[in-house]
Amino acid sequence: MTAPVFVVDEVPSGGGEFVLDGPEGRHAVSVRRLRAGEQIVLTDGLGRGACGVVLAAEGKDRLTVELTGSLTDPEPAPRITVVQALPKGDRGELAVETMTETGVDAIVPWAASRCITQWRGERGLKSLAKWRATAREAGKQARRLRFPEVAELASTKDVAALLSGAAFAAVLHEEGSTALASAELPGTGDVVLVVGPEGGVSPEELDVFAASGAAPYRLGPSVLRTSTAGTAAAALLLGRSGRWG
Repeated sequence: MTAPVFVVDEVPSGGGEFVLDGPEGRHAVSVRRLRAGEQIVLTDGLGRGACGVVLAAEGKDRLTVELTGSLTDPEPAPRITVVQALPKGDRGELAVETMTETGVDAIVPWAASRCITQWRGERGLKSLAKWRATAREAGKQARRLRFPEVAELASTKDVAALLSGAAFAAVLHEEGSTALASAELPGTGDVVLVVGPEGGVSPEELDVFAASGAAPYRLGPSVLRTSTAGTAAAALLLGRSGRWG
């Protein structure tokens, strides 16, 4: 089994000892119950990391680690971004969690016209914070060194601008004439997938996205929920692009 991952503000460089404390130290000592001799990884979530061996666990939140080496996770190619329309209830966090575990590089929450859920005011700030916290925790659980960026809430106009700069852009739609499994993918650049809400992407939104270079693609014979479609599509593209090779 790979070593557990803990997040630090700045990855220590070189050798020597490092003390992990605070919330991450508490999780290591009191929840994971790590002991001397066990391996761990420290990361900033931005692609940099350090591996080490536990020397001692003290109290409830202090872990002393001997650093044994550095780790890097290069920029992914192609980079996969999922534009996720806001699902109902806690299914947004479910989508973020599974997409993070799968390997998505960026997630953009989208206020589609048919979204039942709306992010406004304080509620919107709290919801965005939940998505970001979910991506961080899922990144740790998946043993990632580079966590996905969760962007600010996007309008349809914002999404169109994002699509126009992509190397490949697709809107997942059950009536798409082309299967995503047969799409020609770029070797580099940004791949952007748009996942609509429970009520689907509106005709007006499809027209806006088509003008930005994003065609509709079907994922498979069944219609997936908005909280699972992004994960399934990302897994398909990660396998086809060679990133899972």
